[in-house]
Amino acid sequence: MYEGIVQDLIDELGRLPGIGPKSAQRIAFHVLDAEPADVRRLADVLTEVKDKVRFCVVCGNVAEAEKCRICADPRRIETVICVVEESKDVVAIERTREFRGRYHVLGGAISPIEGIGPDELRIKDLMTRLADGTVGEVIIATDPNLEGEATATYLTRLLKPLGLRVTRLASGLPVGGDLEYADEVTLGRAFEGRRSVDD
Repeated sequence: MYEGIVQDLIDELGRLPGIGPKSAQRIAFHVLDAEPADVRRLADVLTEVKDKVRFCVVCGNVAEAEKCRICADPRRIETVICVVEESKDVVAIERTREFRGRYHVLGGAISPIEGIGPDELRIKDLMTRLADGTVGEVIIATDPNLEGEATATYLTRLLKPLGLRVTRLASGLPVGGDLEYADEVTLGRAFEGRRSVDD
């Protein structure tokens, strides 16, 4: 335990996701050792982010304008929407350069333990986007964990009656992985998602 403002800084840093007590302490002492100009620059960026960044009115991705750069891009395919949990998932998919459609960010996943149900997510916004009939396929790209699977199942049941093609990202064994280290769920998904070997 440190005194006063130093402990306050450690406590605040410790509230950030993925930052434990030891990391919070290390960051706090890094800030104390840093040049005042560097600390001011960090504080200015944090303030500016809160002032300028908002969520896209169309897809829910982070944006500095009313629409994010993807929704504002007329070259993106309008007939395919990839549904993700968080904005960071959009960045991960964009890095692959494989997807040219649009996105819908749910803002999380269904998690009864944390009190997050369908009404806490942007599912109604998704249904509104699908109402005009422009979209022909919805790709569900939620995380391959318990919450992501629950969300994917819920969305599939909701979307199938609309006559849309509903697909899910493939999952299974990672490239370079060993079968003996794969858990049962991952190995089971790999069997489900197997495909023909082309000659």
